[in-house]
Amino acid sequence: MRYFTAGESHGKGLVGVIEGLPSNVYIDVDEINDLLKKRQSFYGRGNRMKIENDKIEFISGIRNSKTLGSPISFFIKNYDYKNWEKYMDPMNCDISSKKVLKPRPGHADLSGIIKYDFDDCRNVLERSSARETATRLAIGAICIQVLRNFNIDSASHVLSIGDIRNSNTYCFEEIKRSDEYEFRFLDNKRIDDIKSLIDRIKSQGDTIGGSYEIRIKNVPVGIGSYVHYDRKLDGLLAAALISVNSMKAIEFGDGLETFIDKGSNSHDAIEYRNGNYRRKTNRAGGIEGGMSNGEEIVIRCYHKPIPTLYKPIKSVNISSKEIECASIERSDCTVVPSASIISESVAMTVICQEFLRKFSGDSLKEVLRNWKNSFLN
Repeated sequence: MRYFTAGESHGKGLVGVIEGLPSNVYIDVDEINDLLKKRQSFYGRGNRMKIENDKIEFISGIRNSKTLGSPISFFIKNYDYKNWEKYMDPMNCDISSKKVLKPRPGHADLSGIIKYDFDDCRNVLERSSARETATRLAIGAICIQVLRNFNIDSASHVLSIGDIRNSNTYCFEEIKRSDEYEFRFLDNKRIDDIKSLIDRIKSQGDTIGGSYEIRIKNVPVGIGSYVHYDRKLDGLLAAALISVNSMKAIEFGDGLETFIDKGSNSHDAIEYRNGNYRRKTNRAGGIEGGMSNGEEIVIRCYHKPIPTLYKPIKSVNISSKEIECASIERSDCTVVPSASIISESVAMTVICQEFLRKFSGDSLKEVLRNWKNSFLN
């Protein structure tokens, strides 16, 4: 299974193509649209979210709500395009009025114009924008529905926003209910503190980052592989997740604790019960040697504050070469709750890819048969 995305932030819309899903998988379009809406709806998001009303429109690969086995393609309309058409029309537009000459530190702007030989950061920021993640969230939402046929489920919740941290430990079922909590933050006692922090940071024209946790359960043993570096499951997950805008670090299991501890305290004792090998603990976060080990996969992701600031820091005008403040684009104060939903979908896309690699088949019936047969061996 592979996928592609296309589209600019202020272009006509976003396009996704998925190839390699089996036939006869039921797809609930309302569930996908609900997830797209959640991505847009959190406190701290910018005014762009008041314009867009993301909904998926399938173009091919699905008939009567079931996959056909052929490439699935879809479109997500940019409602803001009507305000940008004269600047973003693919064939004939005004490229001078919205020109961006002062690259934002921390963004793709400067490296992008050097790499692709542009004299306008607009050509870079339109594609490097986090708007693109709406497409990957939709792809992940489809993969979540595929994996549901095999009892594979996921959940995520916010661990911190700025220096406000949730120090409690929660089970999968509790995390699964995170959408019932503001900011997807399970410690209700800190909600007002988070709001006050966001309001203060926003009033300063600044932004703030944070972290969240993703859990994936019922992944069978042996997804991924140790035989090649580019088949390792944690490597594949890390590569996909670090590509989510503003993410700067990833941790599997107790990764950030084990580097200062002894090996005897860092690994999970193995036992055999009820006909299965299990671990007494899950410090590895469900992945050993690049493969799933049957325990819950636990991933923690850490985001920097997004680099578009309303009180921008210093940059250089690429035309005059004079020092000036960086350009300002519409921005969010924090994206951490939205990013947790996006990254959960991105992680499930990787799990789906590797699951179908191991239990491949042209139809859902065939994949189910291959999966069930694995329990007999």
